[in-house]
Amino acid sequence: MITTKRYKRLSSIITYIILILFSVYCVFPFLWMLSTSLKPADEIRTTVPTLFTLSPTLENFTRVLTTNGFLINIRNSLTVAFFATLISLVISTFAAYALSRYHYYKGINFTSVAMLISQMVPGVLLLVPLFVVMQKIHLLDTYLSLIIAYATFVIPLCTFILKGFFDTLPYDLEEAAEIDGCSKLRIIFKVILPISVPSLISTGLYAFVHAWNEFMFAYVFINSDSIRTITPAIKIYQGSNITDWGGLMAASSLAVIPVAIIFLFFQRYFIAGMTSGSVKG
Repeated sequence: MITTKRYKRLSSIITYIILILFSVYCVFPFLWMLSTSLKPADEIRTTVPTLFTLSPTLENFTRVLTTNGFLINIRNSLTVAFFATLISLVISTFAAYALSRYHYYKGINFTSVAMLISQMVPGVLLLVPLFVVMQKIHLLDTYLSLIIAYATFVIPLCTFILKGFFDTLPYDLEEAAEIDGCSKLRIIFKVILPISVPSLISTGLYAFVHAWNEFMFAYVFINSDSIRTITPAIKIYQGSNITDWGGLMAASSLAVIPVAIIFLFFQRYFIAGMTSGSVKG
């Protein structure tokens, strides 16, 4: 009995040590980025780098926010990410409901397989075709080009996430609503969506973070400074001959803040939404 208790205690200690080390390993890059953004130029360029600075300064943040229009870039990213998330949620909600409730139709199964195959295609292979399409329909250098591209890439996975949750919902709820005279559309809005809030939030967070962090399409599709998003704007601080490490780290820190705040407030919904469809029945 004593041996069992000692074994459990030792096992718990080892588990916590491993988790702490893994957490430090994951958080260390962010701490280094934040520390570098607070260092003056002479400390950044020293031959022996240090994690902590002796004379912290906000000069790098001030320069980023006042000289290169970084606030405009943040606004552009928020605009693109918001509408891409909204479109993705609307389309994936109806698609997931159809896949969940009408899976016995052959066309539905084919659509599900097609969406699954689309997730296997790397985005870089679609860069040139999408660029040509956007050029033909005169959408290059606009918000709409990025919104369409981002929504296109996240809708399949968003659909599968929501389908996993819809599969766990009993048919009795919909049958009771039909007896009360509700149409299918009203059932979705009055019955399904209110109890799907955790899954909708977790799916929306995935779509938002994808649109916020995406670099390749934003770098190729957008040329105007007035609508440039945050990820291509960060690259401005990295030149061909010299890199402004202070500005680069400050801009990167500012880019992380909105996503960190969103996860801070919605983490319980995110965890609940990701696990809600893992068990059926």
